[in-house]
Amino acid sequence: MKEEIINYYNTFAKKQGINKRHHSILNKVITCGLKKDDNVLEIGCGIGTFTSLIAKYLENGHLTSIDISPESIIIAKNKLSKFNNIQLIADDVTTYNFGNLLFDVIVLPDVLEHIPINLHFNLFEKISKILKPMGFVFIHIPNPEYLDWCIINTPKVLQIIDQPIHTTELVKSTYPHGFYIDELKTYSVWVKDCDYQYIVLRKSKQQDFTIIIEEKPNLFSKIKYKLNAKRK
Repeated sequence: MKEEIINYYNTFAKKQGINKRHHSILNKVITCGLKKDDNVLEIGCGIGTFTSLIAKYLENGHLTSIDISPESIIIAKNKLSKFNNIQLIADDVTTYNFGNLLFDVIVLPDVLEHIPINLHFNLFEKISKILKPMGFVFIHIPNPEYLDWCIINTPKVLQIIDQPIHTTELVKSTYPHGFYIDELKTYSVWVKDCDYQYIVLRKSKQQDFTIIIEEKPNLFSKIKYKLNAKRK
């Protein structure tokens, strides 16, 4: 099956291009906390469509992009040769040895739905080991309800593996490795009724619950306080 998937994406490489979905992913991951000097891992980079956008944003950072398709990586290297802050790798992320590398942000831009669900547990086990304690994982996927609809109504547009990732399945493969869902949002890219989701995962036990939100009193509260003080 693995060889069949690789062969499919070697052929699929010629069909890819940047569109508004890629720009949307970048905007969302920036809003969630991506900084210009972060060390970032992109899983499932293909021929480098989203890669080019995030590499440009990382003015003082570094981007490692990995894809299972060697043909896609060859194309990506040619397309992205002007960037000096990218490392492109043709390999399976679940078995690749990253050495001592740790990442501030790990991005899966519409790739998780193309990875067999039985591999997700091992995938997030690997991700948990290479993510910095205060880092986050950004996942962008089709809304599972929308993908369920596509499977019935537009199956010809789907890829070799295109499976709905319901939150219950995501929790099974992420929570055992110390993650929790910090944010989950369903929103629209191409259709009105919300065709995509983004999910932010963070590591458990990284929160600081000692910081109190100090709210500044409004004018009414100030006047009330002064009146009460005069009565005393």
